Amino acid sequence: MSSSETATQRESAIEQHSIDYVPQSERHGKVWHQGPFWFTGNFVLPTMVAGFVGASMGLSVWYSVLAIVLGVGAGTFFMAFHANQGPRMGLPQMIQSRAQFGSRGSTVPFAATVFVYVGFLVFDTVLAEQGLGLLLPDGKLFWFPVLIAVSIVIAVVGHDLLHFVQRWLTYLLVVVFAILTVVAIVHFGSNPTPADVPAAAAGWDMTAFLVQFSLAAGYNISYSVYVSDYTRYLPAKVRARGLITAVYAGAAFSAVWLMSLGAILASYLPNPDPILALREVGDLLFPGFGLIVVMTSVLALISIMGVNAYGAMLTGASAIDGFRKVRPTVRLRITGLIVVGLVSLVVALLIPDDYIGSFNNFVLMMLYFLVPWTAVNLVDFYFVRRGKYAIAEILKPDGIYGRWAWRGVTAYLLGFAAMIPFFSTTFYVGPVADALGGADFSFVVGLTVSGVLYLLFSRNLDRDAEAVARAASEAELEGTSS
Repeated sequence: MSSSETATQRESAIEQHSIDYVPQSERHGKVWHQGPFWFTGNFVLPTMVAGFVGASMGLSVWYSVLAIVLGVGAGTFFMAFHANQGPRMGLPQMIQSRAQFGSRGSTVPFAATVFVYVGFLVFDTVLAEQGLGLLLPDGKLFWFPVLIAVSIVIAVVGHDLLHFVQRWLTYLLVVVFAILTVVAIVHFGSNPTPADVPAAAAGWDMTAFLVQFSLAAGYNISYSVYVSDYTRYLPAKVRARGLITAVYAGAAFSAVWLMSLGAILASYLPNPDPILALREVGDLLFPGFGLIVVMTSVLALISIMGVNAYGAMLTGASAIDGFRKVRPTVRLRITGLIVVGLVSLVVALLIPDDYIGSFNNFVLMMLYFLVPWTAVNLVDFYFVRRGKYAIAEILKPDGIYGRWAWRGVTAYLLGFAAMIPFFSTTFYVGPVADALGGADFSFVVGLTVSGVLYLLFSRNLDRDAEAVARAASEAELEGTSS
């Protein structure tokens, strides 16, 4: 790439890269930016909804908060360690999976990932429309397309705009929700608990505790699928410890805060609706403050919708590229984003009004499908290949990593199969979960089985051939020899 082409890309408002490698000459950004990015990315209403479940099952507020803290702490651990892959490899998160699964075998986790992105887009759209409905006329047939279109425009501009919006929204969210949280704690803590709300009969319940723990863990593990999408532009030499810490702090703090607020609202309000609950509690400070809280939440939802659309586009393009080579152009990004938007719009229009029950099942399904992938991906990066890959070969559908890499695919499928007896959803409860009263330990099983099996399968990898390919890859991508 010539210096003039590089300069043109830097000056362009629209991001030029998609599933391709980001050269060192185009790396930019600061590690601390990752903290507010992931704080705002997680500070959205679906996060609060994930905190409803413990209280709805009879768990007291403090036990719910404990389950949330432990679950978020565990789930974010795995999510944050993916951050280091971005600057080391310069690639979006999911295309890296080709090194473990092959260019076509990676469609197994890719399909689950697109499901996650579209699911979040749908729930965010529904919640944002409900929030806007408190202030503006017209219903879903108007606002669903408008909201999705705005998120697509943000995603078209791309990486830098998403970082900018997320970073500056952090300040607004912290101020508004700090006030709301204080109001909720003071009000509910100083008033007698009515006999008809969950807190009046809440206490300790092992099943409810474990379900809340699993939901909290699974929710943050779901962010693993696009962590390095937003770290891949950082310089390759950034310190891993600082980067992982920034991502962990941002994602964990916001999840603990908002899920705990959800636990409080679900404990003291009968059958809480996230939008109406925010307005009701906010208006305790002064009439109209609840509406300010809701509109602030809508802004955060639109921002994260852009993030999800962006990730769905990258993953979908990566999947297609495994079967038919595509050029990573701006046109490809725009076309992919339009397709994602249309699919999300159709699903959003078809989803039932009682979406909270659907949302809880959705989070659990994310956990089931993504846990084996994150185990394989992290074990490969940190223990097998130790961050050393032939990047140019990953980008080739028929490169040295193959089309179907049996080690990753087998470890993933066996890990997923091992989890099935531990599943606990409203439509299926596995025999082990049933024997444990509905408690769900599946993610521990999936992480262990997939991770250990992949490590064992990888003992006979041909490291010498990969080392030769790695040297050629660096020369091809950066014009230098290693």
